[in-house]
Amino acid sequence: MKILGRDDVNTALRGLEPAVLDAVRSAYVLHGQGHSQVPFSSFLRPPRPTGSRIISLPAYLGGPEPVMGLKWISSFPANVEQGLQRASSVQILNDLNTGYPKALLEGSQISASRTAASAALAAGALHGDRRVRTAGLIGCGTINQRVLAFLALTHPELETVVLQDVVPGRAEVLAAELESEYPKVAFRTGDVGDALAAETVSIATTDSTYWLDLAEYPERPAGQVILHLSLRDLSTGSVLDAYNVVDDIEHAIREQTSLHRAEREVGHREFVHAEIASVLGCTEPPATDRTVIFSPFGLGVLDLAVAQVVLRTATEAGLGTEAAGFDPGSHRVTAAMLGSAA
Repeated sequence: MKILGRDDVNTALRGLEPAVLDAVRSAYVLHGQGHSQVPFSSFLRPPRPTGSRIISLPAYLGGPEPVMGLKWISSFPANVEQGLQRASSVQILNDLNTGYPKALLEGSQISASRTAASAALAAGALHGDRRVRTAGLIGCGTINQRVLAFLALTHPELETVVLQDVVPGRAEVLAAELESEYPKVAFRTGDVGDALAAETVSIATTDSTYWLDLAEYPERPAGQVILHLSLRDLSTGSVLDAYNVVDDIEHAIREQTSLHRAEREVGHREFVHAEIASVLGCTEPPATDRTVIFSPFGLGVLDLAVAQVVLRTATEAGLGTEAAGFDPGSHRVTAAMLGSAA
């Protein structure tokens, strides 16, 4: 079995954004065509620390290069206060013929990259031919940092990015880091209203209190695309007033997401207008001046697709370690029978 640790995955991902975008796009299209199996995620919530959880996401993705496996990801928000990453993850890939594990990858970077790529891909598709020059990042953690890397590809005319974070100083620190990486983009910090003045807004926080009511910010641009990555920031009213796009309606409307709460309030799902696979197959964005909200629950097939790209890149570069002993070995009786038949 191939093992790729944190440094191996980090090295493999460098400069891989275009390939990751292609992999995510392909996974969405294949999923939309029914070439996937994505069981509901399972949530494990330990009693402490408060708000912590671990999620399992098994999946199968078909197509020209089929892949199957499991993502096991934890979210412990209190880690951030100790200078640690909120999320940790491992990704297992299984052999399609035997089911034996064939690769184990450090998965947090894969998860962050696929989340960011799916968000930027949706933003590009939902804006269509419109030139996007402004973006807002609400939440200045790892996810939105990666979102910007992919928005730079899907919004090539990006000029200004406004950063906001509830923790004093965090937005300023991230802005200073990003200035050296993107010298052609102007970075500034501001409050929530400043960030919501942008054409594309990515919301990635650890808050789960449905605190943001978009109606309180009526001066937002027409046709604004909001990437609701944390899924529990927006009020029910914000969802019901918008044009809503999801990755998979059955997955997105559960586990107390803002969409789930909206369904419980109105008793139906008619406020969800499209899944992203259908949008990617169109040449025009939705014909609406309403706010467009993309709420991706996070499909395991995306992690599989990106993990496969990372594994291939790492193998070609000679990265990783081969570890024996992770298969169950031969079957005692049938192996003997096969040997005698030979």
